[in-house]
Order: sequence, then structure tokens, then C-alpha cells
Amino acid sequence: MFEAAAGIPEEFAALEAQLGDPAVHADVALARKIGRRYAELTPIVKALNAHEELSADLVAAQELATEDATFAVEAEQLSAELAQLEERLARLLAPRDPNDSADCLIEIKSGEGGEESALFAADLLRMYAKFAETKGWRLEILDAQETDLGGYKSITAAVKASGNPGPDNAPYGVLKFEGGVHRVQRVPVTESQGRIHTSAAGVLVMPEVEATEVEINEDDLRVDVYRSSGPGGQGVNTTDSAVRITHLPTGIVVSCQNERSQLQNKETAMRMLRARLVTRAEEEAAASASAARRSQVRTVDRSERIRTYNFPENRIADHRIGFKAHNLDQVLAGDLGPLVEALQAAELAERLGTTAG
Repeated sequence: MFEAAAGIPEEFAALEAQLGDPAVHADVALARKIGRRYAELTPIVKALNAHEELSADLVAAQELATEDATFAVEAEQLSAELAQLEERLARLLAPRDPNDSADCLIEIKSGEGGEESALFAADLLRMYAKFAETKGWRLEILDAQETDLGGYKSITAAVKASGNPGPDNAPYGVLKFEGGVHRVQRVPVTESQGRIHTSAAGVLVMPEVEATEVEINEDDLRVDVYRSSGPGGQGVNTTDSAVRITHLPTGIVVSCQNERSQLQNKETAMRMLRARLVTRAEEEAAASASAARRSQVRTVDRSERIRTYNFPENRIADHRIGFKAHNLDQVLAGDLGPLVEALQAAELAERLGTTAG
């Protein structure tokens, strides 16, 4: 009945056996990968087992109902439970992004609006940091270019979950909807006449991948080192510890200057490069897919305006799903739950529609 479930019980059993092998846990990256897949399949396998048991109980009740009418009532109840379980299984088995269970990297860049845009980028970072705290996640700043007023020209952070949450509660599966242009309407601190300005910041969300998951040829890299600098160009380091890496085949450039040593900065820059390479490959695949298979929630176009934050009206609006609420102050304080749930529901409906089609 559920073609998409073919092979899942066998895969689950194999994963369970691997997790019981001490040799697997000696490889932290492998253990984490297996653990995440196991967590992803656990609710599916439980639902499949429950479906098998309910189906057997229903058949038995229907057979007994021919001799005892009281079993007809039980059969009716079991049939209703089975229908609900089948709906849940359909949701669980709907095709989804394989990176949903991963941790993620978030890059926020100021856009049009100058210093006000940089300050808004800082507001967005605080919003994600507070939301991560409510989820029990850890947010780590990887690289930042600050401005004199405390904003960010650019900032990249890693968001990590503890344990192995399911795909609907993992950093990438939750925050991937944040990618795009965020527009703000408010009176900037730099505005002397009280006029409302519109500015924007861009957000890019990338799945964090292990070094073993992406093959990068050292010959394809150009590594430059330079002296770290802070706001206003002042030196914050007396050695050439900052690192810029250019991936020659794609032209992707990443840099890091937050760490004290050149080696640490290079390691962090490589984390960013791996995430960018995976994201680029997915964007190219999505761009070449048929229109019917492109998500209407998560776009590959990073220039798309996805959301507006209107301070005078205390309003937030997500333009992809028509979501509006007048609790902007709470959202900026980390209360992203209702918005995320609405975006996840819209994506689920799109995935189920793709399956039905």
C-alpha cells in the first residue's frame, strides 16, 4: 500500500545494528550520520508497525462481527483509527529534502540601506540566536564583518542541535525557509527627521556537511592569508591569520578572520566552503527540475523578497504563504514558532501534492 516505505524496515534494522557496534561510535562523523538517519526513520517504522497491527485487528474484528454484533462497533472504531494512521504515514513518507535532519550555516549580509541595513542584519542574527535558544540549539559565530554602529556587513553562524532531532525539528529542516531577502520598514537610528526608511538584508541558509561528504581537491583551492581587521579598518591582529579560500572551478570565495590562528580560520573557512558547494549543487539541480517539482516555499532565488518587517505597525508578513501577524516585537525576540509551523505546513502540502501528482 505504501510504496514509498519499501526497504525502510530493513534499512532501520541495519542502522540499529550499526548503532550497537562500538567501532561505529569510534568514528564521530559516521555515528552522527547514522544516528540522524535512525531518528528520521524511527517515527515511520513505528507508524508502519502500528499500521500492521491495526490492520490485523480490523480483519479479526470484521470476521467476528459476523457472529457477534458488538465486534461491528469495534471494527468501525479500528477502521477510523486506521484511516488517521494512513494519513499520518502519507505525511511521513512524502518526499523531502535529504538535508532536513542536518545542522546548518546561516549567512546574513546587509543590502540596500547602508548602515541601517547592517543594523537590521544584527537584529536578524539576534532573532535567530534567541529562537535557537528556545529550541535547545547552539549558535556559533564563524565569521563577522562589523560596522562602527554595531551592525554587520556580513556574518556567518553555525546552528547545531544536541542529539539527533527529527527532520521537522533539526536546524536545517526548520531554518531553511529563512533564505531570501528580508525587508525592514522603520525609522533608522541615523534618521534625524523621523522618516520611515525601507532597507533589506539577505539571508542564505546552508546544510552543514561533514568533510567526508564532500570531495574537494586541494589543487582546486587558492588560499590567501591577510591581516584581520575590525570595525573602521582597525587592526585586531598583528599576524596574517585571516584566511580567504577561492574554489577555482566554481569561483566560490569564503573567508574567515574570527579565530586567532591561521589554521583555525582555514578549518572554519573549509566548513563554509563545503556548505556552499552542496548548496550550489542543489540550486543547480532544482533550477533544472520541472516547474512542478520546485518548492513554492523554499526558493533557489536568493534575490527573492520573502518577508517584510514593518515596525510602525508591529507587523510581520511572509509573502510566500500570505502569513501576517502583528507581533513583530515577539518574533524579533525569538518567537518564530508560528511562522515556522506555517511554512512547514505549506511545504508539506506542496510535497503531498507532488506525490499525488
